Amino acid sequence: MLAFTLRRAFQAIGVMFAVGIIAFSMFRFAGDPVSQIVSIDTPPAERAAVRKSLGLDDPVVVQFARYFGNAVQFKFGMSYQFRQPVANLLMERMPATLELATVATIISMVFGILMGVYTALKRDTWLAKLFQMVSLIGISLPTFLIGILLIYLFAVTLGWLPSFGRGEVVKIGWWSTGLLTVSGLKAIIMPAITLGLFQMTLIMRLVRAEMLEVLRTDYIRFARARGLTTRAIHFGHALKNTLVPVITVAGLQFGTVIAFSIITETVFQWPGMGLMFVQAIQNVDIPIMAAYLLTVSLIFVTINLVVDILYTVVDPRLRSTVSRPH
Repeated sequence: MLAFTLRRAFQAIGVMFAVGIIAFSMFRFAGDPVSQIVSIDTPPAERAAVRKSLGLDDPVVVQFARYFGNAVQFKFGMSYQFRQPVANLLMERMPATLELATVATIISMVFGILMGVYTALKRDTWLAKLFQMVSLIGISLPTFLIGILLIYLFAVTLGWLPSFGRGEVVKIGWWSTGLLTVSGLKAIIMPAITLGLFQMTLIMRLVRAEMLEVLRTDYIRFARARGLTTRAIHFGHALKNTLVPVITVAGLQFGTVIAFSIITETVFQWPGMGLMFVQAIQNVDIPIMAAYLLTVSLIFVTINLVVDILYTVVDPRLRSTVSRPH
């Protein structure tokens, strides 16, 4: 188990190193940082001084080593647009993104598992067919269109929910949350549903397929032959084994939700890292773009590592295989 964890950790470090190279390349090929800092009529001597102060005259290897060393310490330089340290901007926006991704994942997991189990056990009912139709809609419609439709229905037509923003937030140390206020809870409903709808349909279809496959296995037949109740068979045996692959998918999808929350945050003007990344692209703010890429990659790789470890803990069949790598 320890050897497996160390192997996965080294692989994660290798991935982050590759992402660091990509992020560093943005500074080299996505524009001249000096042109973003100084004005057009700045004399060449001042431009040269700024270039030297940024270390752009150093060899590429030296620049990369300095950049990677700073990134390990979460030092991403100054934002061209806000004139503030990028790390501070990320820390301000990170709670909003993580809060939105967490609520969206909880919604998708709870409703996805319930709908998946129901459509597997009650395949011929009208409600099961309705759930499958909803899953097709969730997969087919693009995220921005779902968000716009929700805004039109619940904000413009009915006036029940706010159409943009995060609502009133409460500070708990450096963390800011809107889940403790009424306006914050109202504000997160539509963005969370928009962001989690695709994940919900994916989990629902996965649970349904796995549940149907598990119900056809021999040990389920033996459980019925032993006289166990239907509830014990479905939820004590079938569902328990169905959730093993769901853990992996849900964990990876949480990283995907964070990475692809950009569209949802833009539609609802949610003040998270994704919206800041879009604004950085519009203003060619390369430090924010590179820092966002590294931060999201770190979150995704960490979640992937944790899911791999949890997967071996939940499924005993994998413990013998991970201890004897091929």
